[in-house]
Amino acid sequence: MTDTPEKNALDDLPEAVSEPKRRFSIQLVWIIPIVAALIGLSIAVKAYIDRGQVITITFKTGEGLEAGKTKLKYKDVMIGEVKSIAISNDRSRVVVTAEVTKDARGLMVKDTRFWVVRARISGGNVSGLNTLLGGSYIGVEAGTSAEPREDFVGLESPPAVSVDVPGRQFVLHSAEVGSLDTGSPIFFRRMQVGQVVGTELDRDGKGVTVKIFIRSPYDKFIKVNTYFWHASGIDLTLSASGVKVDTESMVSILLGGISFEEPEGKGDAPPAPPNTIFSLYATRDDAAKHAAAVEKFVLVFKESVRGLAVGAPVDLRGVTVGEVTKIDVALNAKGTDFTVPVEIQFYPNHLLPKANGQEKAPETGDRMLRRLLDDMVAHGFRAQIKSASLLTGQLYVALDFVPGTRPAKIDWKADPPRFPTVPGSMEKLQKNLIEIVQRIEKLPLEQIAGDAGTTIRSLDSTLKSADQLLKNMDRNLVPEARSVLIESRQAIDEVKKTLAEARQTLGGANGVLAPDAPVQIDLRDTMREVSRAAQSLRVLGDYLEQHPETLIRGKKQEK
Repeated sequence: MTDTPEKNALDDLPEAVSEPKRRFSIQLVWIIPIVAALIGLSIAVKAYIDRGQVITITFKTGEGLEAGKTKLKYKDVMIGEVKSIAISNDRSRVVVTAEVTKDARGLMVKDTRFWVVRARISGGNVSGLNTLLGGSYIGVEAGTSAEPREDFVGLESPPAVSVDVPGRQFVLHSAEVGSLDTGSPIFFRRMQVGQVVGTELDRDGKGVTVKIFIRSPYDKFIKVNTYFWHASGIDLTLSASGVKVDTESMVSILLGGISFEEPEGKGDAPPAPPNTIFSLYATRDDAAKHAAAVEKFVLVFKESVRGLAVGAPVDLRGVTVGEVTKIDVALNAKGTDFTVPVEIQFYPNHLLPKANGQEKAPETGDRMLRRLLDDMVAHGFRAQIKSASLLTGQLYVALDFVPGTRPAKIDWKADPPRFPTVPGSMEKLQKNLIEIVQRIEKLPLEQIAGDAGTTIRSLDSTLKSADQLLKNMDRNLVPEARSVLIESRQAIDEVKKTLAEARQTLGGANGVLAPDAPVQIDLRDTMREVSRAAQSLRVLGDYLEQHPETLIRGKKQEK
């Protein structure tokens, strides 16, 4: 009995049924997160693929820069943005981290330049005015190098000349910079052909270096013998030639500038290669002097040279062919007199082409030069001192042919060679004045003074006689003259009356001769009657001519 209930309980249990294994299925709730993750992943991949290049630029200051706002622009097209701004470890500069676009990666090369574009007034240029409203940005100028780079040093001012501007750069050395600055103009024949791109002090502190850029095609005029000079401000020179004012243009007066030219009479020199070093002179005259060939001579004068100064011109019929470089005093060998040696610089290029008809002047010290000068001296070519201005008292050295001079030669053995001279016009004037004074001293002044006293006394008596004569004339002639004047006035009055009557007579005649006057009308009637009578007489004459018997028999009666 006990087994039956247990067995029934087991029979009541459900029978186990085996089911097939189910496949894995995604719940609907997970679809949205998965899609979002895929989108985010694709965006991240695209951002990674399209991400730009990160570069760093260092500036002295961060003026005008702002992270997340300041843009990088190349030719006014945005190519990047500033991401962060920090101070360098040495605290001397500002490090700007920027990201440039993928397309601009090729611009990030070794010689690419960066600068902050802001409103600037430099020299004669005004730039960056658009940043007053839109804010500052970093300008980019692509370099020509093929070497990529990520770290750059920014410029503190915009480059004066872009890399893509054709032309060549040259270097000038000068004792001082004057009023030159970056952007100062460079002139050729008063036309602006370039500009100054930079100035810096030499390492030894004894001069300055000026870098210039000449635009194409004007750079071809820079030859190996070209000379440069300051064209800044106004060049006012007071010399023996008078007052000379020279300036290039109004821009150079205000901002400074440089001019250049090629020496005349030296043929076509080859063009100068880029970065050729030239000297920068203070004035055009200084530049021309250093560019021309120079021959030194010494002139010995025995006369006073007061008014002659170093730098005074050496003149040849109005053309400056040299200058005075030194004035000294020397005692002669006997110790009895002084001479004044004057050293000059003579520019043969100004003289020789005109003298021998050659296109090119011979070299300095050439035999042809000496032979030509010797021949000129043999024909009276001399140096003398002349006055340039009676007002200032300045003197100059004149070279010219002087007729009637004593024979002389150039002493080529002396150092420098000694050139023959003749006394100047001032010395001749002094000699003439001395001769005049000596002649005056030889005159018998006492006798002349006695004769002059006698003449004066005789003249005094003559004047007294003339005065007495005038008084007699006044007593005798004046009353008669008064009566004559009264009679003349009466005669004039009579003439006036006669003229008045004549005017009245003419007035009456005008009235009679007027076309509408009665006399004129009666006269015209009378003339008509006379005309008719004349016509009747003409008819009677014709009748008598045809019938003369009528004078005896009478006129026949008509039947």
